Parts: sequence; structure tokens; C-alpha cells
Amino acid sequence: QVQLVESGGGLVQAGGSLRLSCVFSGRTASTYAMGWFRQAPGQERKFVAVVSWNGDNTSYADSVKGRFTISRDNAKNTVYLQMNSLKSEDTAVYYCAAGSYRRFESDFGAWGQGTQVTVSS
Repeated sequence: QVQLVESGGGLVQAGGSLRLSCVFSGRTASTYAMGWFRQAPGQERKFVAVVSWNGDNTSYADSVKGRFTISRDNAKNTVYLQMNSLKSEDTAVYYCAAGSYRRFESDFGAWGQGTQVTVSS
């Protein structure tokens, strides 16, 4: 069973940066792709980025491409989301998830509790 714990959220001004971390545990956790999703108030949860199990492949939503970078360190059991040039529309609860190298919620079977990111304009 894979468990995920996110951290690193907070309040930041527009144009600033934050780095989210997600520590994963479980015997097979390092064999899964890891994704980040986000949910803004009143909206459905949406795909942000995904990284393959070995970190060689990444994919991003168009809305964050060029500003966000996903990476992982399996030796530290951690996946990261570096967020630069933040905008007010990036405000959301960010969730880490373990699953397949895809973009749909249904492809991820384990989820963290989420971490709040608030961008002030």
C-alpha cells in the first residue's frame, strides 16, 4: 500500500516561487509514476504534471508548461513540484498521487491529503 504526504504549500505573491514535496512510502512506491493534481475552490480536480517511475519522462498541463517542473528522487522517496512565475489562478489545493503515467484521476490509486497554495495578486 502506497502512502503519500505533501508539504511545502503556503502563501506567495504573484510572480514568486514555491516548491512542493511529496514523500511516498510503501514497498512498491518507487515503481509507480507520480503525479500532481490541483483543485481550486468550486472546481473539479485537474491534472498538473506527471513523472515516470524513473524520472526519465515528464508531462505537463498546458497551463503550467514552462513554469512548473516535476521531478523525483527515489533514493529519498520524494517527488517535487517546482512552481515558478506563480499566478493567482494557480491558487488551489495541490495533491500528490501514485499510479500510471497518464493524466486522468482514475489512473492514480493512491493520494495524499493535499497542501494549500495561495497566490496573492
